[in-house]
Amino acid sequence: MTSNAPLRLQLDGAALADNWHALDRLSGTAACGAAVKANGYGLGASDVTKRLVRAGCSDFFVATWAEASEIADLCEGRSLSVFHGVRREDMAVATESSARPCLNSAEQVQRWREAAGGPCDVMVDTGMNRLGLSVEQVKDGLLDGLKIDTLMSHLACADEPENPVNDAQYAALASLVDKTDAARVSLCNSAGITLGKKYHFDVTRPGISLYGGAQVEALAPHIRQVAFPEAQVIQRRRVEAGQTVGYGGTFRAEVATELAILHLGYADGYLRGFSGTGGTHFGDAACPVVGRVSMDLIAVSVDAAPDVKEGDWLSIDYDLPTASAQSGLSQYELLTTLGRRYQRNWNE
Repeated sequence: MTSNAPLRLQLDGAALADNWHALDRLSGTAACGAAVKANGYGLGASDVTKRLVRAGCSDFFVATWAEASEIADLCEGRSLSVFHGVRREDMAVATESSARPCLNSAEQVQRWREAAGGPCDVMVDTGMNRLGLSVEQVKDGLLDGLKIDTLMSHLACADEPENPVNDAQYAALASLVDKTDAARVSLCNSAGITLGKKYHFDVTRPGISLYGGAQVEALAPHIRQVAFPEAQVIQRRRVEAGQTVGYGGTFRAEVATELAILHLGYADGYLRGFSGTGGTHFGDAACPVVGRVSMDLIAVSVDAAPDVKEGDWLSIDYDLPTASAQSGLSQYELLTTLGRRYQRNWNE
C-alpha cells in the first residue's frame, strides 16, 4: 500500500498490548496466548505478533501453514500452533516447521505417526461439531504414544454465560485430562475466559478481544479499541429536497442536504450492513452514512460539519460492539474483512 492511499487504518499498539495484559490477568494462573490467524484478524499478522511478543505473549495460534510461515521467525523460542492440522499437501512443510499441527481427525493422527512427526497439539470435539476427535476416540487410546503439547477443545457458546453447553463441554474435556500424556490442556477463547477459573485449564486462546472486541459484558471494562479506520473525501456536494442518493435511491432528502463522498465501500470491508446505519466523524461533528454502501464509495451527511472539503479525512465509527449492532455483522467480520487498500499506521 502506498503512503498516499485514500484510506488509513490507525492502529493502537498500546491498546493491543493492554488488551493482552487484561486477558492475561483474567486468565489467572493459565498462560494467555493469542490467536493471530486471518492476518492478525485483519490488522497484519506480523505487526500484531511482534507487539504481542513484546507484551510478553508466548503462545500463538494460526489456522494454516502459510500463516505459520509468515510469523515463524517472530515466534522463535515460543509456541506456535496450526489449528487446521495437516493435510497431505502440508506434510513437507509441517515436518520441517517449528510450529506444531493441531491434529483434528484419526486420518491426521495416522498421517503424523507415519511421518514420525514431532510434538503436536490435538483438538477434541466436545460439542462444537466442527473440527476434532471424539471424546471416545481419545479414551480408546487413539493418541497413545504421541508427544502432545496441548490437548484442546473449543467452546461453542462462550458468549452465552448461562448456556448449559458450556459446562457440558468443560466436563467432557476435563474427563480426558489423565487419558493422554498432553503437557497442557486448553479450552477458552476470549469470552470463555470470563466463565470462571475452572474453564482456564493451562492455556487460554483469546482472539477477538485482543483486537477490541467485547462479546460479553464482563469483558467490556477491560478492552480498548485498537483499529480506527479513516477515509478521505473525494467530493463535496449538495442534494436538494426530494433528490435521492446512491443505488436504489434508498435515501431521499427531506430538505437540502450537504454530502461528502468518501473513498470507502464494501470492497474495503465496509459492508452493506452499514447502509443508512453507519456513522463517521469530522472532529466532534457526527456525519451519518446516507444511502446504500457501494463497492468503493459511501455518502455521508456533513450538515453538522460545514467546513468539510475535498481532501479532508473523516474518522469511521468502528467501536466493534457498537458497529456490530449498527450493521448486523459480527465483530469478527468487521475486522477480518478489512481490505488491502488501507495504509496501516501503528502508533508504536
